[in-house]
Amino acid sequence: MTTLIRAARLADGLSTSSKANQAVLVTEDRIQAVGSAEEITQNAPPGTETVDLGDATLTPGLIDGHTHLSLAGDGRDYAQMFSETDEMMVLTGARNLQLHLAAGITTLREHGARNKVGFILKEGIARSYIAGPRMQVSGRPITCSGGHFHMCNEEADGPNEIRRSVRRLVHEGADYLKIMASGGGTSNTIPGRASYSVDELHAAVHEAHHFHKLTAAHCRAKESMQRAVEAGIDLIEHAEFLDPDNEMRFDPDLADKMAECGTWISPTLQAWTKYGRIVELQGQRTTGFLNKKEQAELQALESRAETRLEVMRRMLDHCKMERIVPGTDSGVGSLAFGHLDYDLRLLVQVGFTPGEALLSATSISAAALGLEQEIGTIEVGKIADLAAFKGDPTEDVLALSEVVAVFQSGVRVL
Repeated sequence: MTTLIRAARLADGLSTSSKANQAVLVTEDRIQAVGSAEEITQNAPPGTETVDLGDATLTPGLIDGHTHLSLAGDGRDYAQMFSETDEMMVLTGARNLQLHLAAGITTLREHGARNKVGFILKEGIARSYIAGPRMQVSGRPITCSGGHFHMCNEEADGPNEIRRSVRRLVHEGADYLKIMASGGGTSNTIPGRASYSVDELHAAVHEAHHFHKLTAAHCRAKESMQRAVEAGIDLIEHAEFLDPDNEMRFDPDLADKMAECGTWISPTLQAWTKYGRIVELQGQRTTGFLNKKEQAELQALESRAETRLEVMRRMLDHCKMERIVPGTDSGVGSLAFGHLDYDLRLLVQVGFTPGEALLSATSISAAALGLEQEIGTIEVGKIADLAAFKGDPTEDVLALSEVVAVFQSGVRVL
């Protein structure tokens, strides 16, 4: 089957601007041609189906580098969400996959679920039992005894146990390895303290790379960031520069070292800033329905967010934008699925242009995941994962909140 997709504009994931009156020709699941709508239409084979998206911008499908599909993002704490059965977590994940796909997100990384839940969700998509973005799955995150996300059941202490965990997860089907290098929101863990030594982290990296798998480390603590860089971790999640007193203190020398090593960074900005609630309250303020209590809440949230965003701005003075990838951390707390657009708005607030923010969620994220040969740009030979948005997201980041169409492997799913 061949489909010709037309739109007023096309942002191909290769540049920060869009081109007018473009079209994409798709055969089966691959892009066959890209160019002016007139030329592509004239050269399309007989029987080609045409989809005209009107005044929209066609982009590569968005990529969310950090999700927790099995968690509901409904405001409950970890203890409450992990009280669910594995079966209920699979159902929760199936719903969350649909929410992300409807938001133009065609690829995601599942960053840690209990037991085999993440693997089951990926298999469900492979069998076409459920709809959703294509998945990279870490399986159970590797954590120290009693560490962050120990409820997922992959605790390991010391280099030898960590190597065994890596091997076990790879043999179960892990696409990459996730390791909890600091504490987090799990009760009785310390976000500002490292959980693993350099030797332990290096064991994870060495074993993962032996199997040609990438690594990602949860690093809220500055100390854990330092150790992760020294150990050769491929991607650092959160990067909050937290000290043991839970205060963020930016370290320019550490940022320089991250830049020198070419470490990928996923700052998960909406997670720290509680940006979903900020958007809700700002919307109420616009319509004039914000009481004094809500006004105080909004002011406190905006002040807290600015602290995090300023650390990110300072990091960009040292680390290249081309190494920054967005991730929602959706599922945790009140972080609802379907809102990678929030992270991209926050990237614009710290200094990205809208076009640069879009690149971060497409071609740059694809490279960080090791999938740049298959997805992330609209080029001949790539998988036809596409999204279309009202207006021009390379000029106005808010356009990424208005989805017009979504195509996955050449099939329109929205």
